[in-house]
Amino acid sequence: MLPFLFRRVFGAVVILLLLSAFTFFVFFSTGDPAMMACGKNCTADNVALIHQNLGLDKPLPTQYWDFLVGIFAGRDYSIGHCSAPCFGYSFATKQDVWATMMDRLPTTASLAVGGAITFLVIGLGAGLLAAWKKGSVLDKTVTGASMVLSSVQIYILGPIVLGIFVYSGIMASPKYVELTSDPAGWFMGLLLPWLVMSTIFTAQYTRMSRSTMIEQLQEEHVRTAKAKGMPARYVFLRYAWRGSLIPIVTILGIDLSSLFGGAMITEYTFSLAGLGRLAINSVTTLDLPMVLGVLIFSAALILVFNIIVDATYALIDPRVRLS
Repeated sequence: MLPFLFRRVFGAVVILLLLSAFTFFVFFSTGDPAMMACGKNCTADNVALIHQNLGLDKPLPTQYWDFLVGIFAGRDYSIGHCSAPCFGYSFATKQDVWATMMDRLPTTASLAVGGAITFLVIGLGAGLLAAWKKGSVLDKTVTGASMVLSSVQIYILGPIVLGIFVYSGIMASPKYVELTSDPAGWFMGLLLPWLVMSTIFTAQYTRMSRSTMIEQLQEEHVRTAKAKGMPARYVFLRYAWRGSLIPIVTILGIDLSSLFGGAMITEYTFSLAGLGRLAINSVTTLDLPMVLGVLIFSAALILVFNIIVDATYALIDPRVRLS
């Protein structure tokens, strides 16, 4: 296990370095960040001062090295000291990029985790029922519904749901409330975004769960358990269901990046102040430090989650040996 984790962590660090270097050099070599930070009615003296304060008068490799050092050790700017992890200051708001991201993270984390739980519970549950009643009306209904829902996009379903439930007055407008202060308000405020964001994923995992469960029911160890006289429900849940989780966990690790993309669109659709909406606004306003910070931070989260998913393989299937 430890050699496996070491290899994955080392690979994740290399990927982050390459991603940050590519993004940094693309963003800071295609234009003058000082002009973007200065804003309208900017004079040549102001641009020169910004170059000096942000270290933009140094060679580009030196700027990238200072950026990496700032993440781990902090940096000094004209407006004050930026404590580690330092991603710089926003061009638009002059606020610490890391502090801004941490302020938006709870919304995105709640949306992503809640959406994942929603599509896993509904999708796996519906798939199990369809496999259990293979060939029945229930199976055909679930399969047909999943085929239809898999083609529904967030940016189309979101406004429809808002029109039906929010603009008609049935439900309050979605908003983020801290879980610790108001658990009920937190749940109701994110219920519609969870359902909308998880629609496509629910349809995919329903079909996947059904097909993998049907395949597992044909495996020799499952037929042997049935031949020994074990109850059908016990065999279904103890042997077949556990084996069917392997491909699902694999796809879940791959879908993490899609989940963040879905959270970004969902936040923008429902006007939630999360990392996704922050990234879109930063790209629109050419706020390069904020874009770079959100990109690196999101990539780091996805890589960490992928390592955790890979490490759970051995827990689900003893035949898997990570080392």
